Amino acid sequence: MAKKKNKQQPVREYHALEPATQRITETLRENYMPYAMSVIVSRAIPELDGFKPSHRKLLYTMYKMGLMGATRTKSANIVGQTMKLNPHGDSAIYETMVRLTRGNEALLTPFVDSKGNFGKVYSRDMAYAASRYTEAKLDKICAELFREIDADAVDFVDNYDGELKEPTLLPTTFPNILVSANTGIAVGMASAFCGFNLEEVCRTTIAYLQDKDCDLMETLPAPDFPTGGEILLDRAAMRRIYETGRGSFKVRAKWQHLRRENLIEITQIPYTTTIEAIIDKIADLVKSGKLREISDIRDESDLSGLKIAIDLKKGVDPNKLMDRLMQLTPLMDSCSCNFNVLIGGMPKVLGVRGILDEWVKWRTECKRRTIRYDLGKKREKLHLLHGLRVILLDIDKAIRIIRGTETDAMVVPNLMEGFGIDQVQAEYIAEIRLRHINKEYILKRIEETDGLEKEIARLEGILNSNAKVRRLMIRELENIIKKYPSPRRSVILDADSVEQFDAEDHIEDYPVHLFLTREGYFKKITVQSLRGGSEQKYKEGDGLRQTFDATNKQEILFFTDRQQVYKAHLYDFDDTKASVLGEYLPAKLGMDEDEHVVFMLLPGGYTGSLLIVFENGKAARFELAGFQTKTNRRRLTGAYSDRSPARAFFHLTQEEDITIFASNGRALTIHSSLIPEKATRTTVGIQVMVLRGSHTVTRASRTAEVTFAQPRRYVSHSIPSIGALLRDEDKGQLTLL
Repeated sequence: MAKKKNKQQPVREYHALEPATQRITETLRENYMPYAMSVIVSRAIPELDGFKPSHRKLLYTMYKMGLMGATRTKSANIVGQTMKLNPHGDSAIYETMVRLTRGNEALLTPFVDSKGNFGKVYSRDMAYAASRYTEAKLDKICAELFREIDADAVDFVDNYDGELKEPTLLPTTFPNILVSANTGIAVGMASAFCGFNLEEVCRTTIAYLQDKDCDLMETLPAPDFPTGGEILLDRAAMRRIYETGRGSFKVRAKWQHLRRENLIEITQIPYTTTIEAIIDKIADLVKSGKLREISDIRDESDLSGLKIAIDLKKGVDPNKLMDRLMQLTPLMDSCSCNFNVLIGGMPKVLGVRGILDEWVKWRTECKRRTIRYDLGKKREKLHLLHGLRVILLDIDKAIRIIRGTETDAMVVPNLMEGFGIDQVQAEYIAEIRLRHINKEYILKRIEETDGLEKEIARLEGILNSNAKVRRLMIRELENIIKKYPSPRRSVILDADSVEQFDAEDHIEDYPVHLFLTREGYFKKITVQSLRGGSEQKYKEGDGLRQTFDATNKQEILFFTDRQQVYKAHLYDFDDTKASVLGEYLPAKLGMDEDEHVVFMLLPGGYTGSLLIVFENGKAARFELAGFQTKTNRRRLTGAYSDRSPARAFFHLTQEEDITIFASNGRALTIHSSLIPEKATRTTVGIQVMVLRGSHTVTRASRTAEVTFAQPRRYVSHSIPSIGALLRDEDKGQLTLL
């Protein structure tokens, strides 16, 4: 049998799917940019009405629920209804509501009248109750937000699912963008509005409507905060904020001293901080020993308001203590301004004048739209009354036409034909109830015609006159001032009249002993502590490099082997004991890696000169005043020459003898006057000791600290000099390091 030939199977080829590639710029444009714009436009940055979308949706929901002037309802009910407009969780919506309430005190002009525990803006730990326990309704001021909401003052758009309509802005009758404090962090930008006083904002807007070049600071001197406090007003800085929309100013706490109880009561704090942050900072300062005047601090806030009590020790000056606390704690804080607002969907940073200009334009258009809406309604009514006037001429004829019409659908056409009126007028007449078809009723309706014609003429006159529209806006602002009194809460102080705090005036000065070890450990020990135990503790292999007496407020310089000087005050270091290693200077001063301290110096008044002896036998001398700086610089580079390692440093206030030792067994004593002062710190100096081969200078000392059998043997009256060989009886000096 013939073998069957196997058919060759086709070879299947498998190719790995190549991953889709896309430029990162395209990915960012398609995926990240929509998110970024959504955060900017729909979440974080307020618009001209002063609200973010979350605020606006919540307030409009409460308005539609009929909570304007009505009894309160449970907050949980409001949160649930708001979800129809705001697609976020209940906790996020409730947090938004909390900030708008009167109880939370976050706003100078709150928009929600609340009942129950809504926490406090000035407390981190006073948490608000759950929404099922609290109740709320719209505050009276909300009448100024929704007065024209149903009169076509603003545009409406679909909500997120297209089931409802919501306003794009609320037609506020006052510049709420300046009244309500608002902060937000978007993508690549942020916004920070400090609140201003309602009455002052309204008066400023009136002044601006009357004269665009008015001085804003005459009616709007400074911001205002619900937590009060004292604003330190720098008029030039505040004007820059008003002009540019950016800047900062200082706010400090308000306090009083109760002599009988010997305590300080703080009743108002900066808006930017909390009670707990202040107490925690003061407690830390007391524990670290930087504040010794305070015996106790506690939070005594209750239903009557904020109160922090500070018990003082006997003999403490409360004014000096509070000056110090203002600098060291959040009792004085900076309030930053970044007036970033959405104008037509685009973020813009504007000054106060720019914001008022944009608000007036927007509010003018809202007012015109409202007038046009009212005008349209009145024209419609007048049109109907004109048709009614025609009927008055022959009421019986109208009745006959209606009675003689066989079908309901023909009533309107027959009336139109019989009296020569249009369909709208005929529909209106056909709907009049039988009891109203009498001359008295019709005559009363027609009497309205004259009033309507006058009102229409008045509205048309307003619509055609910018000045009349401005007068209407001014009248509204004047009514707000009368209806909603808002006394200023923050006191304004002239920054120039407030004494500047000098930290050194509040630092105790007392004698201390200083110790520097070879490994870079530093100790500052009080006289009393040293009497209790004078035996110094060192790290294994370490030992004393320098020691001298000083006082706590003195400045100190630390020279390193990297030709750098670190400046500090002795009060920057904690008092310690002889039984501890001390503070490690490279870590304390933030030195570079592998940088070591080689010399410490108390500069005093920066008088005299600094003499440095180098390993190569040279010596450099320059004025110590070269290290004195007007700024608070902590590190000075290029402190001395880097050509050769330094072997000794001498602070010379008068001329004296210096003895230099070399590795070749020689010593040289010279008078410091032989070394001239140079103008620059980095001078390489002049050759003092002649060295041959690989020999180097090992150390140098003041001659008064050296004991030689025959000291004159090593003296040279000129330089450079080779020095003299040390005698056997003097070689012990080489071991004195």
